[in-house]
Amino acid sequence: MHSALKLDIEHFLAHDWQRRPRLIKAGLPGFEDPLSPDELAGLALEPHIESRRVWREAGRWQAETGPFDSYDHLGEEDWTLLVQAVNQWHPAVQDIAEQFRFIPGWRFDDVMVSFSTSGGGVGPHIDQYGVFIIQGEGRRRWRVGRQQRLKEFAAHGALRHCEAFEAEIDEVLEPGDILYIPPGCPHEGYAVTPALNYSVGFRAPDAKDLISSFADHILAHETITPRFDDAGMAPARAHGRIDAAVLTQIRVLMGDLLDDPERLADWFGEMMSEAKHDLDLEPTEPLYSLEELVLRLDHGDHLYRLGGVRCFYLEGSDQQFYLDGDRYRLAAPDADAIALLCDQARICGPEVACLKEPKVLLEVLLPLVNQGYWYFEEDE
Repeated sequence: MHSALKLDIEHFLAHDWQRRPRLIKAGLPGFEDPLSPDELAGLALEPHIESRRVWREAGRWQAETGPFDSYDHLGEEDWTLLVQAVNQWHPAVQDIAEQFRFIPGWRFDDVMVSFSTSGGGVGPHIDQYGVFIIQGEGRRRWRVGRQQRLKEFAAHGALRHCEAFEAEIDEVLEPGDILYIPPGCPHEGYAVTPALNYSVGFRAPDAKDLISSFADHILAHETITPRFDDAGMAPARAHGRIDAAVLTQIRVLMGDLLDDPERLADWFGEMMSEAKHDLDLEPTEPLYSLEELVLRLDHGDHLYRLGGVRCFYLEGSDQQFYLDGDRYRLAAPDADAIALLCDQARICGPEVACLKEPKVLLEVLLPLVNQGYWYFEEDE
């Protein structure tokens, strides 16, 4: 499809990642689009796939969510179609995301694909996630500013814009060019010619999201938690006052919940492995037996992880991993088996055979295959 990513990764991470926008000319030399505008429009027909289109009408911004079955009324210019998580439906689009494996997998969000007619764009805005935008067919002019706080407003009920900004990057992208935009950088892009763009996004949870998620985890998993205790206190000197010592005790009480490494690991692993978008899970029919699974792997068939499935483990873990918001455990410790499941999207027979106890992996993998989290390509 294209050559490997042309980027000094260590320099990029040290100087650009999360810090400043960067234009990488010919970052993917010889880039070829893995899907066409018509195929993208086909995905936007599906009610279970998140899509949106943005256009200007009489100088005013308009936006609506899919599914969509017609574009005739939009004309030949000034509109954009955006489809989320296309990597879940097109393995070749997931291959684009694989170019950025130097960023931990738990940070990856999805690949959004957009098609714009000439003049099409979504207006000036600020995102709170980092993104690599790969230029596909056509050409698009991008303006990107430094990280800053700007006034934001609703240009439409489904469209948030920011005020005008000074651009640090103002360039027209050609096929294979890559634009990196960190969180908080204002940006806007308009198609010079009909254009496809691939946005590889990376999520970073904020403190509010973390606190909310951790509280949900405690409520779901803990039946008994420590309670505030003021046994042995001195008589109150002021009936309406909350003493500073109380706040200190509350801080310790809540902090103790976070100071449990196992609880913290389970919460974070489960949270980060949750799929952001609906998965295309199709249970196998008939269900595989363990013997049938082994036979197919021995015959050279490869197992592929379903697009959009998030599977992680904690550093130092040799028995436990997290998949789609749940915790799983091997029957016996095997760090290589955990890494095989989580570090790569494909599993082949020789890799399984090299494990010290292949059956340990196969026994946990079998129900996941039968549920559709992994599949044999020939079954598709």
